[in-house]
Amino acid sequence: MTEKFPAVILAGGRSRRMGGTDKPLALLAGRSLIAHIIERLALQATPLAINANGDPARYASFGLPILSDPLEGFAGPLAGILAAMEWAHETGASHVLTVAGDTPFIPRDLAAKLSTVLMPNDTRISIAQSRERIHPVIGLWPLTLQRALRDHLAQQDRRKVMAFIEMAGFVVADFSTTGTDEADPFFNINTPDDLFLAHTFLEEQ
Repeated sequence: MTEKFPAVILAGGRSRRMGGTDKPLALLAGRSLIAHIIERLALQATPLAINANGDPARYASFGLPILSDPLEGFAGPLAGILAAMEWAHETGASHVLTVAGDTPFIPRDLAAKLSTVLMPNDTRISIAQSRERIHPVIGLWPLTLQRALRDHLAQQDRRKVMAFIEMAGFVVADFSTTGTDEADPFFNINTPDDLFLAHTFLEEQ
């Protein structure tokens, strides 16, 4: 695959461990986490959008479309991925790239590596992996799964991302780091301590 895919930053979480504040808006080296993510996505995906619930004005300054979950209530990341699929469908794309809104170090070749492991006309989801850990919300999703995902979410207790991925079929793209001291490219910030550690990673670069 050589096309540039649309990408959506999933920022619809509740951020409980950050005191309820929006994790993507937390500051890292003077810029919000989501600003770091946008910078890294901009050269590898187009167009971009943000999935966020509540007042969209919080993210208005980034100048990107704001997509709310298409389902009522907090349905978790799968609802955000469904919103991403529905939006990307309008662009005429075959796939949509999704990333978490609290992962400021995503690789600059994320889209390329995720697409490389797919065969032509592949209907599987391409999911990122690093250090033998799968990152379910960071992936390249075929839009042919849009109806299946909506039907899946219509069932009770079907909000686990990995459960849907396993049902739909997936392939893994491995993003091994080059040294034991290098930050995991998918390091995610859940707590104030994580944010402090992210500052340390930046200082070491």
